[in-house]
Amino acid sequence: MSSTAKIARIEGIPYRLPLTSALAWGTHSALSAAEHVLVRVTLDDGTVGLAEAPPRPTIYGETPGSVVAILAHLSPALVGLPIADTDALNRVRNSVANNNTARGALDMALWDARAKAGGQTLFETLLGPKTRVRVSFILGIDTPAGMLAEAGRVVAAGVRCLKVKVGRNHARDLAVIRELRATYGEAVQLYADSNETLTPAEAPAALDAMREAGLMYVEEPLPVRDLRARVELYARHLLPIVADDSCFLPADLTRELDFDTFDILNAKTARNGFTDGLAMLQAAAAAGKRGMVGSQASTGLGTIHAALLSTQAEVTEPCELSFVLKLRDDLIDQPIRFEDGWLDVASLRHHALDADKLRHYQLT
Repeated sequence: MSSTAKIARIEGIPYRLPLTSALAWGTHSALSAAEHVLVRVTLDDGTVGLAEAPPRPTIYGETPGSVVAILAHLSPALVGLPIADTDALNRVRNSVANNNTARGALDMALWDARAKAGGQTLFETLLGPKTRVRVSFILGIDTPAGMLAEAGRVVAAGVRCLKVKVGRNHARDLAVIRELRATYGEAVQLYADSNETLTPAEAPAALDAMREAGLMYVEEPLPVRDLRARVELYARHLLPIVADDSCFLPADLTRELDFDTFDILNAKTARNGFTDGLAMLQAAAAAGKRGMVGSQASTGLGTIHAALLSTQAEVTEPCELSFVLKLRDDLIDQPIRFEDGWLDVASLRHHALDADKLRHYQLT
């Protein structure tokens, strides 16, 4: 293996993994299966770097087909470049707009290939000081009974923080949150994700009610386009606000810091990769903001990559690393396990892609 190796091939391999149940969020979005793309970068010395792209048509406008297509579009400019030339690789990767998860996965696969070409792994190059990370689980919108049942299942599996999707029925949302609080007391932390569903008129009362119900914070209560309303809501300091949809890119984060709209940055390897994810967490921390790492319903490989980013010093909050509990199967060869609210990220070092499972779940 050599750090002078060059890129020989870029591939996108779509696959589909079944879920235990659908994940619903926002006003109408739902996910019934993990239809993702394995991004594979092969170097001329045989080194292979891997990453997961989770397309989300309702969020980024991407589909598995569009991810494969944009990788093919970028491939001619990438093939032949030295894996060590990060400036050139990033120029090509950022030569197209949008395509968030495709570009994020490409970045991570390049990092993986670069580490391996230098005789290391991502764990040697990225593992930060916080090798044990608090985890949260994304509790999607369902019937109250369905949400409580799923909460019971993941708490039994070792999760101690729930990110509760809200926004379709405020009264029902609060009833579920109060029931969760009554069931688990302070043993389980709770916060909400509104996915931009509140209006400026109703948001103050809604955030007051969420705070009284015992939530730690709320993610994106207002539509991103309503910048003035978001500035005004944040200035009232009713409940800490998590920035997610408003901070897709580093340029978005710069705007949000300029206008001071949030308390906690939710950085996602699924859309930012490692390069932008690290930079965004550092910029947010320099501005006095807290940090977390989120999931785009990542499967095992994406979870390992998100977990590595979660070990950085700038990450202060529970991270969305337990979506694997919603999968019926996975592409990695070992399950990811949680213990009393924590994930031992260092223990994931030997988890690897199972080639037989990839062949089984690959879409043609």
